[in-house]
Amino acid sequence: MPDELRQRLPAARLYLCTDARQRQGDLPDFLDAVLGAGVDIVQLRQKGLEAAQEMAFLEVFRRKCDKHGALLSVNDRADVARAVGADVLHLGQQDLPVKTARDIIGPAPVIGLSTHSEAQTAEAAVREAVDYFCAGPVWATPTKPGRPAAGLGLLSYAAAIGTPKPWFAIGGIDLDNLSRVLDAGARRVVVVRAITQAADPAAAVSEFVRSLG
Repeated sequence: MPDELRQRLPAARLYLCTDARQRQGDLPDFLDAVLGAGVDIVQLRQKGLEAAQEMAFLEVFRRKCDKHGALLSVNDRADVARAVGADVLHLGQQDLPVKTARDIIGPAPVIGLSTHSEAQTAEAAVREAVDYFCAGPVWATPTKPGRPAAGLGLLSYAAAIGTPKPWFAIGGIDLDNLSRVLDAGARRVVVVRAITQAADPAAAVSEFVRSLG
């Protein structure tokens, strides 16, 4: 299983972060739509959930990921990731140390790390324990209030490193600015509002997939 997940990771291009759609009440249908349209990795990102509530939502994510052949990502919580059998655990710079998280989740899930500066990106690119990293936020985003934009320059820096490790651009990316992200050297993106707030989420996913090639 560890090798299988690491072999699947490089093919992932579109990584979606979404809440549990409690306001809309359409989580199963939403996941079917976006995963069926081509989302490769999906993460539940919703602050303030108790562990049991998060696990209940993630059971729905797990079923839909299995149905569509996508990877399930858990944000921050190594204990929850282990409990639900997540494929991916994503950590921020202020979360558990990578080694500690690995001790909790075991050998199978892949671990990703957020990076916000050239120094952090350079370290993640060569750090053996990190399977992928995200560089950004490219633009300021309300999902990370108070965090300044890293800009397109960080993407150019990450691309110039030439690491074989998969990495994703993140932060304020939508269909209008995607071409600038690609021109800066990114080939994988994390998207939130451009899909979750789209009038037709599946159509938005299809446009991202087409542009990402």
